[in-house]
Amino acid sequence: MMNPFKMLGDMNEMRKQAGTIQKALEEQVFDVAYGTVKIKITGNQNVLSVTENGVERNDIRTAINDAIKKSQQAAAGKLMELSKSMGQGQ
Repeated sequence: MMNPFKMLGDMNEMRKQAGTIQKALEEQVFDVAYGTVKIKITGNQNVLSVTENGVERNDIRTAINDAIKKSQQAAAGKLMELSKSMGQGQ
């Protein structure tokens, strides 16, 4: 039988590790350039800036961030479905 208190401790440790990883990813910044387009994005997929021909394009930055957020939400939903189905098999 699993010890529920140990499981809680394990979950708290995993949350702590996830927070540490997320912070490290936020601090990483990647610059990508193709032709006249430049994008600056963090390791946790937050687009900081988009420029085209040296002009800041906040509309494109916002659209990309919205697309990333929607894809992450869809992935999280699928992972929740998977974890629920795995939990039912026990």
